[in-house]
Amino acid sequence: MSWHPQYRSSKFRHVFGKPASKENCYDSVPITHSVHDNHFCAVNPHFIAVVTECAGGGAFLVIPLHQTGKLDPHYPKVCGHRGNVLDIKWNPFDDFEIASCSEDTMIKIWDIPRQLLSKNLTACRKELVGHSRRVGLVEWHPTAANILFSAGYDYKVMVWNLDTKESVIKSPVKTIDCHQDVILSMSFNTNGSLLATTCKDRKIRVLDPRAGSILQEASYKGHRASKVLFLGNLKKLLSTGTSRWNNRQMALWDQDDLSVPLTEEDLDGSSGVLFPFYDADTNMLYVVGKGDGNIRYYEVSADKPYLNYLTEYRSYHPQKGIGVMPKRGLDVSSCEIFRFYKLITTKSLIEPVSMIVPRRSESYQEDIYPPTAGAQPSLTAREWLNGMNKEPVLVSLRPGSELLSPRPLPPERPLLNPAVPASPQLFNQTEKPVAEDGRRPFSLLEEKAPRWAAEHKVEEKKTWLTNGFDIFECPPPKTENELLQMFYRQQEEIRRLRELVTQREVQAKQLELEIKNLRMSSEWF
Repeated sequence: MSWHPQYRSSKFRHVFGKPASKENCYDSVPITHSVHDNHFCAVNPHFIAVVTECAGGGAFLVIPLHQTGKLDPHYPKVCGHRGNVLDIKWNPFDDFEIASCSEDTMIKIWDIPRQLLSKNLTACRKELVGHSRRVGLVEWHPTAANILFSAGYDYKVMVWNLDTKESVIKSPVKTIDCHQDVILSMSFNTNGSLLATTCKDRKIRVLDPRAGSILQEASYKGHRASKVLFLGNLKKLLSTGTSRWNNRQMALWDQDDLSVPLTEEDLDGSSGVLFPFYDADTNMLYVVGKGDGNIRYYEVSADKPYLNYLTEYRSYHPQKGIGVMPKRGLDVSSCEIFRFYKLITTKSLIEPVSMIVPRRSESYQEDIYPPTAGAQPSLTAREWLNGMNKEPVLVSLRPGSELLSPRPLPPERPLLNPAVPASPQLFNQTEKPVAEDGRRPFSLLEEKAPRWAAEHKVEEKKTWLTNGFDIFECPPPKTENELLQMFYRQQEEIRRLRELVTQREVQAKQLELEIKNLRMSSEWF
């Protein structure tokens, strides 16, 4: 009887990790040396925030995503905490708002200005006072606007409603006091109706975040969990931790029955904490080890064997922490399905690593980009607190597409500085994101461009594509965020155009030199 291996058909079997080139990394970044087991990095389509070293308090850097290369040693910081910053998280519905927590027991909400920082930012928009000991974790609610969760070393999880006028909030709307030790991680299910936590007592708990009651609790002794993660709508939990023999281990659980894990998998004997990341759109699980240089990734299925190992991205540079780009910030034109930002303290470097599905076609790949959660809340804070649950508002990543489940936005708070100032570092007189006379972008640049640029416009069509669509055919921006995003795209296209012009000029000079040499040789004959 012959043995036939079983092959799985999967479109993600050949996914590979592609690190960014040196000029597209962030160099000379003073990354924190804290031993706290957190990501220390938060990313959105506009900024990358990273916890940094700071004397006499805590601080973090907010760097525009396009500002790669070597960082100025005097680059302004966001500082205001009296203790080390332990965690930072961007608001999923506002790319210019970030929450930070610190050893000083405070949680602060910051408004990041649209223009580049010219000096240290010390004034926060809101301050949350309630924990009696240092605060180690903050998490935004995945569907409700202005709802923030925090976990402190006082063994409490606090629920905050930021939809108030007070600049200092001294009482949370709910305090969950059911843990017996320090909370190590928090994770929400898709609609935010359930909260899973891991604790230093190595137990996994599934909670009702509004009532504060325990719905499920793991009493299994063979797996000591440190991080936990809801796996989308699969009704399963994944935890990472250690086995009885201190091997690093993953365990998969049924969220309705935490008595025994569905499956366990030992990875290695290293000591660094494992950070799990799950992409519900592709059902892919990424496991990143602190102190490792490698990233393992798996495909998760609803049936046995549940976890199907794909491959591993390998690097010689260990990561201190890691950030993840939201799906709406990915480059769909290159079939990018996930992007990490590795904090490499040994080189003071932040290195982007893109996970790419190899495809020959350059068109939009519908099968690997299903509708995903967008940047619009599906609930107001009051609706969620009153017991309402809704799934996230879905968007298509196809360039130029509209919301798939539209809903009116909740009332926006007034901006401190609603106008986008023309900072000399961002703008110049000839390169504006939108021309004052209503003409399309690049009009002044096109007038100065050589004649070959217009003649070869169709031939060079691919160089005008940004994130897979033509920047001249996109609709006009409706919000400041869209305007700023359009400006960044146009800055990148200007840089590419200049490189193309320089390349053509060099070719023209070479051709002119060859013609001159031919004339001299013909005269000699």
